[in-house]
Amino acid sequence: MRRIAIAYILLAAFALAGIAILPLRAQEPTVGAVARMDPALEKLVPLGAKVEKVHGDFGFIEGPVWARSGGYLLFSDIPKNSIMKWTPDGKVIAIRTSIFAGTFPEGVLIGTNGLTLDGQGRIVAAEHGNRRVSRFEKDGSVTVLADRYQGKRLNSPNDLVIRKNGDIYFTDPTGLLRNYAADAKEKPTQELDFNGVYRITMKGKLDLVAKDIPYPNGLAFSPDEKKLYIASSRPDKFWMLYDVKADGTLANGRKFFDATKIPGEGVPDGMKIDSAGNVYATGPAGIMIFSPQGKLLGTLSFPEIPANLAWGEADGKTLYVTARTGLYRIRLKVAGVRP
Repeated sequence: MRRIAIAYILLAAFALAGIAILPLRAQEPTVGAVARMDPALEKLVPLGAKVEKVHGDFGFIEGPVWARSGGYLLFSDIPKNSIMKWTPDGKVIAIRTSIFAGTFPEGVLIGTNGLTLDGQGRIVAAEHGNRRVSRFEKDGSVTVLADRYQGKRLNSPNDLVIRKNGDIYFTDPTGLLRNYAADAKEKPTQELDFNGVYRITMKGKLDLVAKDIPYPNGLAFSPDEKKLYIASSRPDKFWMLYDVKADGTLANGRKFFDATKIPGEGVPDGMKIDSAGNVYATGPAGIMIFSPQGKLLGTLSFPEIPANLAWGEADGKTLYVTARTGLYRIRLKVAGVRP
């Protein structure tokens, strides 16, 4: 019942903010709920759609990506320093362990965070502890794609996405550095004095494409790759939208949606786009679903705070959600954009 109560609190908050809402259609009380704020949501989330928990007991999971060639989900368990593989028969195994080999205090988020797949099906990862973007080769080796900008170590790459031309865009907030206690021994040193968004070109060149976002986190391209959405987690909670120029640089940055005044413990983090251009983004209200024009259509809430999400199954219409210690999914109507 707690989830239903929270959903109604959110609806009241949206009403006070002047956001139109429709009657709440609750799902299983102990699993999740759908809050419908616009009739357009029915084209995306079926009436009666249910959130299902498919696995639990993880540390803190992030960065899900569906491997279409094998029909399974990959994701990071950050404090357990591992990349996990979930198969539809319910089995979970670690396919990469001890990604960060150094010492660290218990509970520090040290492993990989965001994951994606390149055109050859290789895992490309944002590594917190190693402060780099890497590619895991099929022979078991690791290729470092970026770990320094102008000779200074990156902060702690968080999330990433690959364009169709092979360019990799990633966010680099101070997530790892914030994770240590102020008086911790051997605390990592911040070398860059800003939180950046970068592009790694196919030729291996590292370009800074944005540094005006306080805490860049999740990011996603529009279906035509002419726009890039970037989440900012703190201190305010909002999403930016940029035009992607022909040369791959960003221009005309503007706020897509500001959720600072919406109650909830979640923050703008991972996000994904469907084939119609709608945005599915983790935020204070759970997963917030926006039209391409920035209108909030509805929200999906979960028993745990969502961190990221990915389109799965053969048709790309199942949304898998990593939420702290649990993996969840919900069946939708529209396929998503995925690697």
